[in-house]
Amino acid sequence: MTRLVHTFSIVARDPETGDLGVATASKFLAVGAVVPFAVADVAAIATQSYANTGFGPRAVEALMAGMPLDLVDLGLQTTDDQIAQRQYGIVAADGASVSFTGDGCHPWAGGVAKPGLAAQGNLLAGPQVIEALVAGFEAHVGPFPERLLAGLLAADRAGGDKRGRQSAALLVVRDEGGYGGHNDRYIDLRVDDDPDPVPRLQAQLGLQRLYFGTPDESDLLPIEGDVEARLLRVLVNAGQVPGEAWGDPGRAALRAVAGVENLEERLQPDDRVDRAVLEHLERCFPS
Repeated sequence: MTRLVHTFSIVARDPETGDLGVATASKFLAVGAVVPFAVADVAAIATQSYANTGFGPRAVEALMAGMPLDLVDLGLQTTDDQIAQRQYGIVAADGASVSFTGDGCHPWAGGVAKPGLAAQGNLLAGPQVIEALVAGFEAHVGPFPERLLAGLLAADRAGGDKRGRQSAALLVVRDEGGYGGHNDRYIDLRVDDDPDPVPRLQAQLGLQRLYFGTPDESDLLPIEGDVEARLLRVLVNAGQVPGEAWGDPGRAALRAVAGVENLEERLQPDDRVDRAVLEHLERCFPS
């Protein structure tokens, strides 16, 4: 039997980068294991209600073969004998979009599609949830993943899934954007079981930025003066022996602590420290 996935989701394309993403939340365990599907430079898909998880791969395969999105949409609807209970949103790499809600989905259910965006949900507190989802996304000034979660939080606070909260997920794909450039999963984060999952997901995105983000040149601080004193102090607090002045013992101590705290990607080859790394270590190892 197909699993019932009451949820709300936003699928979108970033016009600046071409990134494709899905953000979703639900009173359902591990919604990220079911709803989002995306392939860089092809499409992002959210499939929910009585979720047919084959829709994502089928839509991507058809789009890669050159089929226009309107025919992909028609094909999904005409080849599934339970389509009345399905709900999905698709955004293609060219910004074409569709949001489908079968007439058998549990109310309130509905969605909206506009260029570069599809938002949908079922068993929601009301249409205001989708309105808030779109408005929160469009109003937020910031990077694309943060915009997706701003919309998700706005929808959640507007009532969200009327049964309550349990899980949330964010998937953003970019060609060679994954770890080491070996896949397209630029951001792939999930909160599987939590009483308030969307803020937890936002916190995880903050950690993603810390661990894997690229610092601005202005945030690379020479290790001298007050910065040197702060860094040596935090390394001592972390149980290291960095010496009384910056040098090889301090460099070795910083590499050791960074290895424990998953900050290797943010270490610099010269005697500078990333401001975000220093501040994070000060929070982890306070005086």
